[in-house]
Amino acid sequence: MPLVADSRYQPPFYLFNGHLQTIVPSLWRTVPDVAYQRERLELPDGDFLDLDWSRRPEHRPTDGLAIVSHGLEGDASRPYVRGMVRVLNRAGLDALAWNYRSCGGEMNRLLRSYHLGDTEDLDRVLRHALATGRYRRAYLLGFSAGGNVTLKYLGEDAARVPAEVQRAAVFSVPTDLKASSEHIGRPQNQVYMRRFLKSLRQKIRDKAALMPEQVDLAGLEELRNFPQFDDKYTAPMHGFDSADAYYHYASSGRYLSGIRIPTLLVNAQNDPFLPASCYPREMAANSPYVFLETPPDGGHVGFAESNGEYYSERRAVAFLTAETPA
Repeated sequence: MPLVADSRYQPPFYLFNGHLQTIVPSLWRTVPDVAYQRERLELPDGDFLDLDWSRRPEHRPTDGLAIVSHGLEGDASRPYVRGMVRVLNRAGLDALAWNYRSCGGEMNRLLRSYHLGDTEDLDRVLRHALATGRYRRAYLLGFSAGGNVTLKYLGEDAARVPAEVQRAAVFSVPTDLKASSEHIGRPQNQVYMRRFLKSLRQKIRDKAALMPEQVDLAGLEELRNFPQFDDKYTAPMHGFDSADAYYHYASSGRYLSGIRIPTLLVNAQNDPFLPASCYPREMAANSPYVFLETPPDGGHVGFAESNGEYYSERRAVAFLTAETPA
């Protein structure tokens, strides 16, 4: 307890494996009926974050706020984020989808960017939103990399988490970053690896254009996987000695036992990004707070249903709003 043994997710018949369940929603889903209002949050270190709000016009003081964190090289405009924002609004919650440094459409100002263990920015976004005085309840949601940041934030120092934060729900989370970075580099996953590296390489080129004396482009095109990229760029740009040191610090699996609010973690068993170590069954079985659900299907940030809905969205709303989490 709390292992969720009876997951009710069923994929459409035509999405019959984890790759299709991952790729089809990513490439062909559209969510047109979400209108964001953007706010720029200036940070103490001279950088900024772009926040995309979706507020309900009939807001009441007793209503809550949900903060949504996107995946690696994603942003608030991704269909999985917009879809979650839409169902949260329909459930009576305002939603704030924030864009990590360098992800909001404009390169950030500093040499550093974002990484999967950086919980300070999430904390700043949350506290900024709560400082408006509009919300007595808050919920955290995250996908993939954003799920890792969310879990780490909740578990590394539970006393730091504001009392307004009542529950969290995360999906497709690489809780073991070293193992995940190696897993996604396997030959059968090269389609994903190439796509991520294309985006990451361009970010490095853009950064070099802004500060050429601080960014070395030598060997950039020869990098073929996450460990190589993270060792050359992510780790040194964020104060780590190596990719392994970064993975150790940032992996949310190390912090799960520190979580002190009901938190749902849904990782599909056929997720092509996740190795066995990203299904922390023993920890969840002994935790009163972490609810682990491992449906056989779902892919990575997929969970499409035959009726056009998405299980991740229905499941998140049900978990966040139920009288008793399950």
